[in-house]
Formats: sequence, C-alpha cells, structure tokens
Amino acid sequence: MDSNKINLIERYIENNHFGKLIGMDFKIISEGIVDYSLIIKKEHLATPNAAHGGVISALIDGALGVAGLSSVYKENKVVSTIEYKLNFLSPALLGDQLIAKAKLEQKGKRILIISCDVFCVNRENKLLAKSLGTFNAYEATKAGYN
Repeated sequence: MDSNKINLIERYIENNHFGKLIGMDFKIISEGIVDYSLIIKKEHLATPNAAHGGVISALIDGALGVAGLSSVYKENKVVSTIEYKLNFLSPALLGDQLIAKAKLEQKGKRILIISCDVFCVNRENKLLAKSLGTFNAYEATKAGYN
C-alpha cells in the first residue's frame, strides 16, 4: 500500500484539532466501519446532568466522516459533510462513555451514504442517538493535503 495514502489518515489525525479539543478518539475497524469514542465531562454539559446536543452531533459527524475517509483514502480522497439527519433518543450524562458506530452504507463515485448509532457503554449499551449522513469524496489536495 502506498505510504502517502496511509499517511493521509495519520495526517487527518494530526490535523483534527477540534476532535482533540473535545476528547474524541476513533478506531477504524475496517474500511467504511469506524468506532468513535468520547467520555462526557463537565465541559460538555448543557445542564447540571446532561451533555449539550452539539457534543453528540460533533461525535456523530466525526464518526460519519472517518467512516467515509477510511473508504476513500486509498484513492487519495478525503470527505466533507453534505448533510446528516440526527435523532436524539436519550440524553448523555456526566461520566457516560459513548461509542459512535459508523458504517458506510453506499459508495458512489463522489457521494457516500453513511449511518451511525451512538451507544452509552456504561449504561448497558443504551442507544442514545441515530444518524444518517451524505458525504462528498474529493481529491485530498483540495483540502490542503499534498
């Protein structure tokens, strides 16, 4: 495998400052399948008990995006979010260990459809949110990756 293409994912990790800021981490299970994790901290709360929906939204967007990236990086492409639908089913609480499981559902030449479910590991894998997103795959050089 071309080291520049492998390096594309490493460079994404290196440059994803927002993900680092809020404490997200991911594991690529296989091409198009990703687990993204986050522990809800005080800084994520919108009420005394519950996380802000934007934190869950960011976790989902990250999971969807890396699932897409892992399916196109060998073509020297990256992805950007076109849109995604998000259903909140239950709140994330302080101390919750979240895992977002994203999966590529369909891949065209440019358009990817990706799904994601968010579970709370420490609450018997309670389903907290569901999402379905549309992503655009494009040349990595357009995103600043040379």
